[in-house]
Amino acid sequence: MEILELWYQAGLFARGILVTLAVMSVYSLGIAAGKWWRIRKSTRETRKFAPEFARFLREEDLDAAISLAEGHKISHVARVLGEALSEVKPLLTDRSTVTSGDINSAERAVERQMLILIAELKRGNGVLATVGSTAPFVGLLGTTMGVVNAFTGMATSGSAGLSAISAGIAEALITTAFGLIVAIPAVWLYNYFATKIENLTVEMMYTSKELIDYLIKSVGSEFGRSIFTKEFKTQQASQSDHISK
Repeated sequence: MEILELWYQAGLFARGILVTLAVMSVYSLGIAAGKWWRIRKSTRETRKFAPEFARFLREEDLDAAISLAEGHKISHVARVLGEALSEVKPLLTDRSTVTSGDINSAERAVERQMLILIAELKRGNGVLATVGSTAPFVGLLGTTMGVVNAFTGMATSGSAGLSAISAGIAEALITTAFGLIVAIPAVWLYNYFATKIENLTVEMMYTSKELIDYLIKSVGSEFGRSIFTKEFKTQQASQSDHISK
């Protein structure tokens, strides 16, 4: 009831400040809820995806690994690894043709996909940061006008009594308090999601590097060691002949 009384006693400017802060709060909380739900689903799907993907790699069944990654589009790790494997998928029928250039292409595909995913995960953080940093100032604007109204009331009544300035002071305090109520959760949520995104980025980087290392080792073994060895020996022989001549 006291809050309603403060609302009715507040001037139009103070009401506008309160409505603005309410819109900022609802918008930031809506974005935070959507980000939390997406990160939660991505994390849960990654926990299901990672053990099966690792098993397929141990069994050297890359076709099954690619199919598994393509079926888990919500998982951030699956999207990154699937993009890397899709680069070498056309070459899996003839593994001896896979070259180091193909591995480099897969690595660049991983980097591109990671940039896209990180940008998607960070989407909305700017709103949370803006709300957290500007809401106190919006409330302070209402506070300033409330103080002005308090002095105006004091001048009108010709008295410096509490009754003359109480309405303006109350108006000033409620906008300040509401600004802090809006800003504090936004700052907390921004820091929370910044930390979560950093952790997800580490997961994507770690797993992608593991996959690239796996592909490099494969190139060094059954994917074409003989081809690379022959090319290296041929290059050495041509250089030796050129020097002898």
